[in-house]
Amino acid sequence: MRNMIKKQPVRNIMIMVLLIAILSFTIIQNQQEKLINTNVGTVNTKKIEWGIKRNDNHEQPDVGSENRKVLEENNGIALGNSESKAIYLTFDEGYEAGYTSQILETLKENDVKATFFLTAHYINTQEELVKQMIDEGHIIGNHTVNHKSMPSLTAEEIKKEVMDLHQSVYEKFGYEMKYIRPPKGEFSEKTLQVTNSLGYKTVMWSFAYEDWNEEKQPDEEKAKEKILKNLHNGEIMLLHGNSKTNTDILDSVIKEAKNMGYEFKSLDEFEM
Repeated sequence: MRNMIKKQPVRNIMIMVLLIAILSFTIIQNQQEKLINTNVGTVNTKKIEWGIKRNDNHEQPDVGSENRKVLEENNGIALGNSESKAIYLTFDEGYEAGYTSQILETLKENDVKATFFLTAHYINTQEELVKQMIDEGHIIGNHTVNHKSMPSLTAEEIKKEVMDLHQSVYEKFGYEMKYIRPPKGEFSEKTLQVTNSLGYKTVMWSFAYEDWNEEKQPDEEKAKEKILKNLHNGEIMLLHGNSKTNTDILDSVIKEAKNMGYEFKSLDEFEM
């Protein structure tokens, strides 16, 4: 009985410490959510649909001065240093169409590191391929859980779309994502500020073409010509991993780009 009396105060103290910790965590979380909602309450919510005007002459394309200004003012990137012959290769993948293994093999043979922007469906159904990407030194980027247009979502919905995937990738692979590509290329000043507050850098692109339609794949020679004609300094190249054409021409595109003096770099080496 005497021992029980002695242990009771210790147990009470432990319970009190635990309750204080839980309360503190809840308060901090609520403050963060209020900060997000407060910060985005006065910013522009107008949807921006990303687009580029290609030059076909190895000069940097026109990505829209106002759109670029909004992006870069909010820690986003679309074009690198105009004096550097660097190319940053990125892939968007919402699902596996059977080509990623070959893409990874081509990248490995050419010693090129790419960034793969993945959705929850891809993460949940292709764990071996995602692990291979990470193990071989590629970057995994956040393409959100459900690939919804973020300007149509509330700040809390954006947070859930981004952080649920973030948590899933961390739990499965021990990997912390830090780059995000807005689904459908749509964002606003509000969405940029929300994803910024979550620790993410938004990555758009300075080259893309119609490669995603599996039923209407571009001709290989024409696709290769288009990609090579539009190579430019500081390029963020967007290709889709479900494209057979991209998969089949990737090796020659990389080799010819290197022969033209371009260097493929990781987003972690990005230069403004």
